[in-house]
Amino acid sequence: MTAGPPRPFVSVKFTPVGRTYSFLIPELALDQDPQGAAYTPGEQVVVQTDAGPALGTVTRTITPLAGKRAPVTEAAKVVRRASKDDIVARLKHQHREQEAQRICLLKIRERGLDMKLARVEQLFDGSRLIFYYTSEGRVDFRELVRDLATHFRARIEMRQIGVRDEARMLGGYGSCGRPLCCTTWLQSFEPVSIKMAKQQNLSLNPSKLSGMCGRLKCCLRYEIPNGKGVKHGGCAEEGGCDNPTGCGSCSSGGGCGSGGGCGSCSK
Repeated sequence: MTAGPPRPFVSVKFTPVGRTYSFLIPELALDQDPQGAAYTPGEQVVVQTDAGPALGTVTRTITPLAGKRAPVTEAAKVVRRASKDDIVARLKHQHREQEAQRICLLKIRERGLDMKLARVEQLFDGSRLIFYYTSEGRVDFRELVRDLATHFRARIEMRQIGVRDEARMLGGYGSCGRPLCCTTWLQSFEPVSIKMAKQQNLSLNPSKLSGMCGRLKCCLRYEIPNGKGVKHGGCAEEGGCDNPTGCGSCSSGGGCGSGGGCGSCSK
């Protein structure tokens, strides 16, 4: 049994610094309006996610990578084009998120809690407020949750994240001058050790080996020499690929090391 043609999809971003997600275009929309279903970059749409509906912005889809970026589940789909009411509702949510972050920071200081608030998010349907925070250990935030629930009269959810997740959530630029790998193409965090820096004969200077999150740079992992002793060009080499024939992965169109781009490789 042969697989049918790939379903059309759009690439969507929920925040300017966040990663890009793919959502299928419903077949009903294509049947009713084949031309209108061609979403243009910059257009806002309502999509269905695991957490419920969300408002995002359509971005350009890289044609050579379209096959790899296609959604793997039928649940991730476009619900409709965003209406004026949807956009206004999202703007109100953003204002409430800012207010919730301000109030939560005050409450944290008042109670002397050992936690750092990273971000506040309100779901598109307004059902709950999610507070993302980092902490070295466990935090008893039950009283904090009661205060926030009383103030905002909404369901409150506290989620503890790691410092790498915080960097991916907030975004930024690495020492290579490009957006952080974790906010662009990196799908998961793999263990990184100082031994990887030693294998590349790098200076063991923490300020040069640490990323925005304060941990060892993720790129140290996928720039270690391969089995033949060939190094992948990138941040560790302080430049692009110095191999005239490419670094092995670049020549195949996948980017340095792990098939997604190393942040500084331009091949």
